[in-house]
Amino acid sequence: MEMDDLRFTEIEHKFIVSDGFDLARFRQTLDDLGPTRTNNIRVRDRYYLTEHGAARGFVIRHRLDAELQQLTIKSLGIDTEVRTEVNLDLGSHAGDQTAQVESFVECLGLAWSGTIHKDVNVWYYPECEVVHYVAAAESLRITCVEFEATQKDSMQSALATLDRFERATGFFGQPRSRVSLPQLFFPSFPQRRPATVG
Repeated sequence: MEMDDLRFTEIEHKFIVSDGFDLARFRQTLDDLGPTRTNNIRVRDRYYLTEHGAARGFVIRHRLDAELQQLTIKSLGIDTEVRTEVNLDLGSHAGDQTAQVESFVECLGLAWSGTIHKDVNVWYYPECEVVHYVAAAESLRITCVEFEATQKDSMQSALATLDRFERATGFFGQPRSRVSLPQLFFPSFPQRRPATVG
């Protein structure tokens, strides 16, 4: 595949970790790999499932944090390793546009919506973004580590990047979650029991 073929493709691995996960050791390992920058941020993700999305297998996400505001379409499938992701930048300059987004998706036949809040630690590298976060919705809380290939010259090279970072941090070969966060958190999505590491 050419790079242009992958610009609207998310390639990532998500691991659900236990409360005993050694974040300090993980953080030190990632710092030793020399990230270009790091960040800690609180994120609100509101998900919308439209009638068409339910039929075609995609969910809409409105993301809002201190740095960005995006409207995103993400495909749903049997594995989140490779999926369609198209982001529209709504910009932070106009403030919280939740009301506009909700009115927009209602016109598309809104079937369901739900919100997930995340406390995120992120490490940026030229070819990969590594994220540790605690996600919460209603009474459920899940801690995850994600590796996302950001340099996607080919599918093979992107997956090799994930493998390299997973080996460096001890995740290589560990069971990963294959479902999206809405599927993990909300009973209106197909449920699978998450595998836990650490």
